[in-house]
Amino acid sequence: MEQYAVVTGASQGLGKSFAKELAGRGIHLILVSLPSQNLSQFSDELQKDFKINVHYFEVDFSITANVIALSKKISQKYNVFLLINNAGIGGTSRFTDVDVSYIKKIIDVNVTATSILTHQLLPNLLKQPKGYILNVSSMAAFSPIGYKTVYPASKAFIHSFSRGLSEELIDTNVSVSVVSPGAMATNEEVTARIKKQGFIGRLTLLDPDKVAKKCIRKIFKKKALVKVNYLILPIIQLLPIWFISAQGTKTIKREVNQ
Repeated sequence: MEQYAVVTGASQGLGKSFAKELAGRGIHLILVSLPSQNLSQFSDELQKDFKINVHYFEVDFSITANVIALSKKISQKYNVFLLINNAGIGGTSRFTDVDVSYIKKIIDVNVTATSILTHQLLPNLLKQPKGYILNVSSMAAFSPIGYKTVYPASKAFIHSFSRGLSEELIDTNVSVSVVSPGAMATNEEVTARIKKQGFIGRLTLLDPDKVAKKCIRKIFKKKALVKVNYLILPIIQLLPIWFISAQGTKTIKREVNQ
């Protein structure tokens, strides 16, 4: 009986790297992303190159009804043994300059969609011999920063949610992991913007392919906390939050004012 891994936010960045890493291991895939992000082409390439089954769904996760409908479609047709909640959005702006839709969308995608998709697919995962969940948080979860505001708060939720669910499911066949990577070198534009943030920005910059490889290896070992940035995380944990927040806000403020 075929088993599948579900990867959200799979059309680019870390999500795309997760998909390639899993495909390389011969794992059948269900990929999810927003419409118009070439997910069909990417799915076809993986299916052809790795001789696996790849199904894809183009879904806007900011609409809760879409998440519930997708969950039902998946569970009705596929056996899911791995769920990677990677989809997420952020933003940089003065809080007073954004409108309500901006705030709501970040919460809907990062918090609500992750929680509901996990809730809806968990019965499917529990039916499998072994099940795994990986939630993608962020280094921002440990360092609240001005001009980011809602995004770090949403990722702090993901970290707490994951640790709590991991404890709740400890006596089941499903293990829950969370990873909190730094910035990703997903393309030249993003890499250049992060490097402009100075030493800290360059220090936190990660290769998504390497992060994906390490994450997959760790979750199959049932590691609740997946660490991928051994330099910056200990520093963040040692320094007082007020200092990290103040310094981070200064850095982002320069970016906003440019």
